[in-house]
Amino acid sequence: MQAATLTQNANISTIRDMVAEQMDFAAWTSWVAPLDFAIDGNVLVLTAQNQFSVDYISGVYGALLKNVAGEFGLDVKLVVRGVVSAPVAPIANDNNAQSYAPVVEQLAPVAFDAFIPCDENAFAVTAAKRVAAGAVSFSPLFIYGPAGCGKSLLAQCIKSESENIILMSGGQFVSEFARALKNRNVFAFKDFCRNCDTFILDDVQGLAGKNATMEEFLQLVLDLRSAGKNVVLTSSVAPSALTGFDRRAQSLLASGLVVDMVAPNANVKRTMLVRAGVKSDIADAIAKRIAGDGHLVAGVVNKIKTYTELMGTDVDLNVAEHLLADTLEKFKTPIAMVKMMCEKLGVAYDAICGSGRARSLVLARQIIMVVLKNSTRLSLAEIGQYVGDRDHATVMYAVRQIEKLKESDLMLTAQINQLIAECK
Repeated sequence: MQAATLTQNANISTIRDMVAEQMDFAAWTSWVAPLDFAIDGNVLVLTAQNQFSVDYISGVYGALLKNVAGEFGLDVKLVVRGVVSAPVAPIANDNNAQSYAPVVEQLAPVAFDAFIPCDENAFAVTAAKRVAAGAVSFSPLFIYGPAGCGKSLLAQCIKSESENIILMSGGQFVSEFARALKNRNVFAFKDFCRNCDTFILDDVQGLAGKNATMEEFLQLVLDLRSAGKNVVLTSSVAPSALTGFDRRAQSLLASGLVVDMVAPNANVKRTMLVRAGVKSDIADAIAKRIAGDGHLVAGVVNKIKTYTELMGTDVDLNVAEHLLADTLEKFKTPIAMVKMMCEKLGVAYDAICGSGRARSLVLARQIIMVVLKNSTRLSLAEIGQYVGDRDHATVMYAVRQIEKLKESDLMLTAQINQLIAECK
């Protein structure tokens, strides 16, 4: 009896070691190592803390466990600790037909012609078109950029231009995987995700902190790439900047082609407005004053269209100014610029316009003059008026002095460049 017990314990130890060797260390320590291993007759019984662990382990690592146990002539059963009559989760679906029906949001087709790229986004658009045309050598294609730069629109364009494509958001993938675990049809979910030519995950950062889901998704990326299929990912940041992703995950996501996108510039915004039916003169006037991203442009279009429909009248520039007061950036007047720079430089506006000759005050006054010269179309005489009615010769002298200082003072140069950017 004692010999049989020793043999059984040796087998359990060997089985644990064999399973650990075939698993990623993080997955082993998180999921399988905490299980209680026991042998009951010809069955390897694995006891978990809760039903979720049973469902996940059976779905993701069931085949591995079955193979290892089979080498010792054992079957496998996963149970919940403290539940005597716990249902046995299926280890593999070889003889169990499973079905899976995703909750898919139907999106209207979007052609690539609907995407208006600026020069900085041309590379990303070209790469997306290549993916839509067929298999590529640079999978996964990882597109990142700030909100409203067009990442999701580009993903929809790829889906609309191709056949047999799956498009999910990061949040949707998490919820669908959790639903598959709950319904015990993980294998069917896996088959669904792999039965495509291109898999697109929009907002991959939605997987952050979801370790089990992330493990499943990373395996999906590897399987699809091995099968010569395309993977497209979008994110607000580059792979190396993803929080909640370990180094292995970041490395895999960056192993294909990583391209960045920028928010639409004024010309792109104007084109978007005109295409949406906004009059060209209004589009010209407001395009540069719509801060941020393409989402705000869509909001402006909706507001103008709704006003026209409800009020039965066209929107002129005056109406647009009033209607979009909460959206459009205010014009920066020279006085407003000078006051802003006074605050940044730590000097009083009255002192800048006064006759004080303290060294720090003179330097600040000269910096303000130079910034106004480089960020506005004001004449030297006009610039002088905004800093205490000084003449154009004083402004010319200030410009020369600052240019000399910039040659040897990199900090001053950076400070002036920053002020110029904020005033434009």
